[in-house]
Amino acid sequence: MAFDSLTEKLQNIFKNLKSKGRLTEADVKEALKEIKRALLAADVNFKIVKDFVKKVEERAIGQDVMTGLNPGQMVIKIVNEELVDLMGAETTEIKFEPGSAITVIMMAGLQGAGKTTTTAKLAGKFKLKGKKPLLVACDVYRPAAIKQLQVNGEKQGVDVFSMGENHKPWDIAKASIEYAKKNGNNLVILDTAGRLHIDEDMMDELIKIKDEVSVHQTILVIDAMTGQDAVNVAKEFNDKIGIDGVIVTKLDGDTRGGAALSVKAVTGKPILYVGMGEKLSDLEQFYPDRMASRILGMGDVLSLIEKAEAQIDEDKAREMGEKMKKASFDYNDFLEATKQMKNLGGLGSIMNMLPGMGGGALGKMKGLSDDQTDEAEKNMARMEAMIYSMTPHERENPDVLNPSRKHRIARGAGVDISEVNRMNKQFNEMKKMMKSVTKGGKRGKFKLPF
Repeated sequence: MAFDSLTEKLQNIFKNLKSKGRLTEADVKEALKEIKRALLAADVNFKIVKDFVKKVEERAIGQDVMTGLNPGQMVIKIVNEELVDLMGAETTEIKFEPGSAITVIMMAGLQGAGKTTTTAKLAGKFKLKGKKPLLVACDVYRPAAIKQLQVNGEKQGVDVFSMGENHKPWDIAKASIEYAKKNGNNLVILDTAGRLHIDEDMMDELIKIKDEVSVHQTILVIDAMTGQDAVNVAKEFNDKIGIDGVIVTKLDGDTRGGAALSVKAVTGKPILYVGMGEKLSDLEQFYPDRMASRILGMGDVLSLIEKAEAQIDEDKAREMGEKMKKASFDYNDFLEATKQMKNLGGLGSIMNMLPGMGGGALGKMKGLSDDQTDEAEKNMARMEAMIYSMTPHERENPDVLNPSRKHRIARGAGVDISEVNRMNKQFNEMKKMMKSVTKGGKRGKFKLPF
């Protein structure tokens, strides 16, 4: 995640604070110097960092904190609250026109920010909420932009309106409203053209669209990987055309994440959603309190639960739970479990949402570095390859795996026979553990085999 480095630095700072029984004013000031350095290294705007540290210092250097039972925890609490306030305090929803009236959303942003893909992601999210969206291809300049929107719209099961490349964007926007009225679409999302950098022609075009069409929400898409440039872009767009909110993309990437911490303070406009992956489902509503919790290494269990509810097949999960109780699961069940994990974003994504496991803290909590976490996911992929090299009968009946079958599986998966033996041993040990847990449960207690 974008804040891995910041999370690790903050946790080290807080660890030092919590190790002290009482905090002096000098202790707090030294910790705040480190926090300031960490935020600047994360590419947070300098003026914002200065104001942030000042607010924390004013609250932290007080009698209630200095003489508290756990002053280190109090400082952490203050930092958390100020982070939430910095990012917007409250979650902001996109506003829709009442009743059956058509809501028009105009998407804006520079090339490369992921605007067209994000537009399709947004349409899919609102479709799930009962809206009937219409995607409108207003980018008539970028090669294949219209086709990209059509392909993504088809994947989302959403209508796409296009008039080709020989019409003015504002004329396309006007025509799309008439189309929406005739076809019962109550949400129109305009995918406008981007540029490699801000220029007057682009701004004039967006203003012209807003003059010709009643745009209810103007949403800017910015790329988290461009750091402070993204914040500067947001400020210029807001000053010249006016925006109602921001979507930050690529927040799952290897970036410092300062844009997410700076954009609200610089523009006064809220972050609405964040892009956390390349799949069309990887768009998360932005919750300032949950993001602050992730940054501080406290996890984001609520988002993980919501993601699980949306992605996991309840019937299959219930069936697997019953099999685990009876210790009757097989290799097909293992494949289903890995599929469900992938739907949640993979092992790394899940662990980033668990308390104490985000970013660099992962290695300290579980003895795993980020490289080792990647290796764990590669091991899972190898296990999948071994299972797919089995016959259906072998997957359903792991006990039939004799040496000759194991050699054939190893050749099919391109691994050494020792890896097949290791996987089978772990599988059998897991079954034994589940039998032991279930047996203990009948007595009213779980008998854990460790």
